[in-house]
Amino acid sequence: MQYGPAVRRRKLGAELRALRALAGLTSGEAARLVGWHQSKVSRIETGRSGVKPADVRLLLDAYDVRDVELHELLVALAGSDDDGRQHWWRAYRGLLPSTYSDFISLESQAGVMRTLENSVVPGLLQTPEYAREVTRAAVDGAPDSKVDALVEVRLARQDVLRSNPPLRLSAVLDEAVLRRTVGGPEVMAQQLERLREAAQLPHVRIQVLPFGVGAHIGVTGPFVIFSFPSKSDLDVVVLDHLTSSLYLERKEDLQAYSEAFDSLQVHALSPEDTLDFIAGVADGA
Repeated sequence: MQYGPAVRRRKLGAELRALRALAGLTSGEAARLVGWHQSKVSRIETGRSGVKPADVRLLLDAYDVRDVELHELLVALAGSDDDGRQHWWRAYRGLLPSTYSDFISLESQAGVMRTLENSVVPGLLQTPEYAREVTRAAVDGAPDSKVDALVEVRLARQDVLRSNPPLRLSAVLDEAVLRRTVGGPEVMAQQLERLREAAQLPHVRIQVLPFGVGAHIGVTGPFVIFSFPSKSDLDVVVLDHLTSSLYLERKEDLQAYSEAFDSLQVHALSPEDTLDFIAGVADGA
């Protein structure tokens, strides 16, 4: 059974822990009320264990939660990924770190993705040739078979832009993304054309942040904000590091990064001017 990425298990656990405390119960008392061992309640509350919708109902009844909407939201959150599907990335589970699998899971369920990129084209917009060069650089020395598999994963992820309904993508790209020659002039020419094509899709918004803007709030590094179509799913900020990814879910973090992205969009070129800018870079390449 699947219960969604770890980031949302932790959030659901925190909500259940808060409701238990509000009911004036210890984890041991809560466990006795529903006929479980105390360790099961602890694992659920810390996000170390998935939880079935039926188990959430038991806990909410034990905590005398009468708010019908809250009841439905938490039950839905528990079952948000428990739909019987064998997700495609499971075939690569021996290859992908758990944080990358969590990222793909979030990406596949999100309604909106906002991203700032300072160095490379976002994975959802990469051509196969560009993706291969970026992947080869990221896993320097890896055998071709591993590079091939990772490129397959990256290209498979792009299906979210072709699904029904498609993921709505808003990307702010530092000018360096367009100027950095990855894989040589021919690869970059194809990649720039791919960006121009994607930018004309109704559910894709691309804006370039020119060098002329100078220092900006995004110089500290790239980030992704996922938002979800259901109120039961929670927005998540993802920060990528060399060896891991950091998932931020506090309201303060979400607000800070949302405001940062809004600021970047204000300072970036409009989508229309971005198309012209990309064409200019391509012509000068």
